[in-house]
Amino acid sequence: MYVIGTAGHVDHGKSTLVKALTGIDPDRLKEEKEREMTLDLGFAWLRLPNGEEVGVVDVPGHERLVKNMLAGVGGVDLAMLIVAADEGVMPQTREHLAILDLLRVDRGLVVLTKKDLVDDDWLELVSADVRDALEGAALEGAPMIAASAMTGDGLDELKQTVADLLAETEPRKDLGRPRLPVDRAFVMTGFGAVVTGTLSDGSFSVGQEVEVVPKGLRGRIRGLQTHRKKLDEAGPGRRLAVNISGIGHEEVSRGDVVAAPGWLAATEAVDARVRMVKDAPAPLKHNATVLFHTGTSETPARFRLLESDELGPGETGLAQLKLQRPVALVKGDLFILRNSWGTVGGGEIIEPRAKRHRRFDGGVIGRLEVLEAGSPDELVTEAIAAKEPCQVRSLPDTVNMSAAEVETVVARLVESGELVHLGDGRLGPDSYVHTEHGLAGRGRKLADLLGDFHARYPARRGMAKEEVRSRLNLNPAQFGLVLEALEARGDIAERGSLLHLPGREPSVSPSQQADIDRYLAALESSPYSPPPEAKLDPELLAYLLDEGKVVRAAPDVVFAAAAFEEMRGRVVARLREEGTITVGQVRDMFGSSRKYVLAFLEYLDQTRITRRQGDERVLR
Repeated sequence: MYVIGTAGHVDHGKSTLVKALTGIDPDRLKEEKEREMTLDLGFAWLRLPNGEEVGVVDVPGHERLVKNMLAGVGGVDLAMLIVAADEGVMPQTREHLAILDLLRVDRGLVVLTKKDLVDDDWLELVSADVRDALEGAALEGAPMIAASAMTGDGLDELKQTVADLLAETEPRKDLGRPRLPVDRAFVMTGFGAVVTGTLSDGSFSVGQEVEVVPKGLRGRIRGLQTHRKKLDEAGPGRRLAVNISGIGHEEVSRGDVVAAPGWLAATEAVDARVRMVKDAPAPLKHNATVLFHTGTSETPARFRLLESDELGPGETGLAQLKLQRPVALVKGDLFILRNSWGTVGGGEIIEPRAKRHRRFDGGVIGRLEVLEAGSPDELVTEAIAAKEPCQVRSLPDTVNMSAAEVETVVARLVESGELVHLGDGRLGPDSYVHTEHGLAGRGRKLADLLGDFHARYPARRGMAKEEVRSRLNLNPAQFGLVLEALEARGDIAERGSLLHLPGREPSVSPSQQADIDRYLAALESSPYSPPPEAKLDPELLAYLLDEGKVVRAAPDVVFAAAAFEEMRGRVVARLREEGTITVGQVRDMFGSSRKYVLAFLEYLDQTRITRRQGDERVLR
């Protein structure tokens, strides 16, 4: 299914031509009828000579309504540039032509309307004028047909030319991620909310759950219709009316996007390649305010140049656009920039969820250039490097490829050694991957981190895993997978909750060992009531804890490991015999004081050996 769109100056006969071709009046609003001028998007459909039906979007030509034109022309497969034979090329003809260029609508034809109002000589002059206007444009060399909506002259040739051009046009790709930019939302009595738009990137089916982005509303498709025909399923490229249950029509508006839930996110900052139109009256300066148009949405935006201080007519450059309102976008989406002069430029989204960058940063510019024009392997590798380790299923949205394409690329890169598959099991959508370069870098960073730790704390066995995880800024699942990979490479070693360099053992000096011996002797002299005067440097105490020679039951209560194990064993045996035990009974068992017994029992509670039940303890 294809969609064709009109473009051209106001009053050049676009709507009249559409009605003559289709039998449908695209001017649907009362005000449009009265003024004989298209104010908003009009829709119709055309049956071609080969029997195929195509959607038709009729857009307004008035200068003040170009934003409505932009809402309609973004999703077309073929453009019909309309020029009235009795007037020739006019200001909005040129602006619409520039917009088609910026949106890369490079398939189309020119229709010289109102042929019946001019003679052949004048028609030839207008044709030459149009060819001059098309020079260097995307539609340069496009077929040109003179026609009259009043007499029907040229309409059959026009339909056949459209059919021939569409026969050479590739159908829209199904990436498995359907989205429909909303151009209209209304209510139908007995049916509820209905939205219309052109579906792209995937299919919709009746009963499917959908999400309205950026509003986060959820609903379910109650019905699908195209050209007044009901459908059970619709693929990409179709003009659709979608009846959604669970959402009020007043909650949805032009600029929203209806999508399969969970994959499409709105953004307020994008990185892009911007191209200025050749006849822009002045350069666009860094930090200028512009109107950003994409799909059916528009919002003011701050224009931040990354490589220069201004962008002149006809020039291109990398920029970041800070959007005033969130917009649902993906990589590769096209956009238009306008200001008080008119259309000044446009471009393509490179990074739809951009972070703020330092200007004139070679690393940033190099990365964006890879994302812009890299091979599939480079795109996937760069996307992984930006957020590694990452799950394979998160990549298609980032690189704007299908899931199958991404999985093929990832498998190839894992086999070549450029990517590392983290964890066990078959490589698939749920797998985590890491670049080899990035993993090696993490290994070096972690080795340096542990080396510094060992140098500062030679008596400690290792660094706490949780502290390392925080330093590496990874979530627990990712951290576990990265540790497993680095340990397999021999970069690190683990012992319980600690990490250390391979082969590295804690060490103490002779004087420190003497302090340790005195401390342990003091603990052993009164095993159940450790003397309060027994003190040890915190680093050496940490060493004894790591070595398992002492147990710290409370911040100020430390038992020798052997004494603690004896106490634990005797208490557990008593509980197995009698079922319960009190603080007083434990105190009497060991001839200790309440302070030490409470610390001891609370430690057993914390380690899930016992459980407090009123004034007694029971086994868990």
